[in-house]
Amino acid sequence: QVQLVESGGGLVQAGGSLRLSCTASGTILSFNAMGWYRQAPGKQRELVAGITSGGSLNYADSVKGRFTISRDNAKNTVYLQMNSLKPDDTAVYYCNARQSRWEPPAVTDYDYWGQGTQVTVSS
Repeated sequence: QVQLVESGGGLVQAGGSLRLSCTASGTILSFNAMGWYRQAPGKQRELVAGITSGGSLNYADSVKGRFTISRDNAKNTVYLQMNSLKPDDTAVYYCNARQSRWEPPAVTDYDYWGQGTQVTVSS
């Protein structure tokens, strides 16, 4: 069973920085993609940043230029560096890992989630 453990959340003032970490129970090379999502109260969960096994990156428009996703394969860890934080960034942040498996006649995606870590940005 895949386990993802997040850390690094907390309370920070607007303009500050935080770094989130997500450590997997096994090698992250087994995942086709990993990413960070967030969910604010009363809102749907949204993708913040993603990184594929090939190294492709994607970001939500709202965080481009402020957030950076990266990974350390040796540590089985994915990071989210968050700079210039805004009150609108306040949310629970979740780590996601996806495995795409060929199960004839189609590919099936398996998603794994961490428990979430709270990020609160005060104005």
